[in-house]
Amino acid sequence: MRIAQVAPLTEAVPPKLYGGTERVVHWLTEELVALGHDVTLFASGDSQTSGKLDALWPRALRLDGSVRDPNALHMVMLERVRQKCDDEEFDFLHFHLDYYPWSLFYRQPTPFVTTLHGRLDLPEHQPVFNTFSKVPVISISNAQRRPVPQANWVTTIHHGLPENLLTPTPAKQEYLAVLGRIAPEKGVDRAIKIATHCGIPLKIAAKVDRADQDYYDELIRPMIENNPLVEFIGEISDHEKSEFLSGALGLLLPIDWPEPFGLVMIEAMACGTPIVAFNRGSVPEIIDEGLTGFVVEDVISAAGVVKRLPQLDRAAIRKRFETRFTARRMALDYLAAYRSLAETQAPRIKLVSSAE
Repeated sequence: MRIAQVAPLTEAVPPKLYGGTERVVHWLTEELVALGHDVTLFASGDSQTSGKLDALWPRALRLDGSVRDPNALHMVMLERVRQKCDDEEFDFLHFHLDYYPWSLFYRQPTPFVTTLHGRLDLPEHQPVFNTFSKVPVISISNAQRRPVPQANWVTTIHHGLPENLLTPTPAKQEYLAVLGRIAPEKGVDRAIKIATHCGIPLKIAAKVDRADQDYYDELIRPMIENNPLVEFIGEISDHEKSEFLSGALGLLLPIDWPEPFGLVMIEAMACGTPIVAFNRGSVPEIIDEGLTGFVVEDVISAAGVVKRLPQLDRAAIRKRFETRFTARRMALDYLAAYRSLAETQAPRIKLVSSAE
């Protein structure tokens, strides 16, 4: 198939450091190319791909201080995709831009789908999905669907990592871990409370976005500076994660929001590291209770299961990752969805201007 993958311009594909959506798009693109498909990736110019790169802008927007209106560049990128559809360059379009493409691309004939990567429980989402109730969408967890049952859900496809991107490394497990981003909904303050309650060191490898700087300065920084058990490492890259996660007794994920997926959970599984996570969003779909970790309700119950983490079989956790969460499995699931949609989507009338 000739497939277009249309990614956000916010981060490079793959991102240099943090960036879940762009990382998943990269892994999917690479697997589709490896499976013999002709893939064009629409992304920033500092992206890397084994397919064809179509770069509207030379640099990821998060790293480009000259760009103050990212929506403008995304609109131009969508028009470029549409023009290439007019030239019949693609058999299928796969968008990762939420609802931005829908009004334009529902009015053209090339089959397409959108994977929704974010939360969908905000009030303003309701009129969007009411208006575009026939646009095909893919969820990254069943839990993500709950707020908008009126959407045209095609299937749920869980994320996957390249099988050997992260692997268990020999290490003595001496600390609990937090990995990802420091924000109120991620519950780093609760992770500190859990580790402190257990008397176990906590290492935090996470980024702080500008939007969350006040939260970090006012709440998290004092908790770190006043607690000898807590070490703040900062943001780490993929090549550092295997060692970091393999050395952890477990990953703490005391979230307080409807997590659409939680990529960090399968990163931990790839390293054989068990997870303790709050029962929010996708968590009970991703964690196999008592096998890859524990699903808990609050800080006290989380602290209560930490002592059980050494009893879990880390080889079995890695095996479960290989069964459920590889990028190859993800790519095959998407190909099945593409083919089904290409066969079943009713031909739409192509709008032609009077000058043509």
